[in-house]
Amino acid sequence: MSLYKQTKDQLIRFLLGKHSIPTGLFELDRYFRYNGPITFKYELQEDGSIIAISDNFRHGSIITRADKKEDLDEKIKDAILTAFEVPSSYAKEAGVHRVGNGEYAFA
Repeated sequence: MSLYKQTKDQLIRFLLGKHSIPTGLFELDRYFRYNGPITFKYELQEDGSIIAISDNFRHGSIITRADKKEDLDEKIKDAILTAFEVPSSYAKEAGVHRVGNGEYAFA
């Protein structure tokens, strides 16, 4: 994640106050309660990068890319947060984690 994005997200969190919670967190929780985990399929590209594409996201597709397999998990979590307009500074509160092979859910 870029330094610009981290700084922007922390500034948003500071301005909103530590007790403020983005509405995206509520939407994220509701989505996972009613629809279950979001699954991803992986495609290896010619340049060695990996693209992850959601299979069952009800509001379209979530797509992200990583140069290394080790970075893909964090990229997918960030892409899910972005889809629900949750700043990455709330990643801990969101608690999105891997629950299976290519499946991600809300903690």
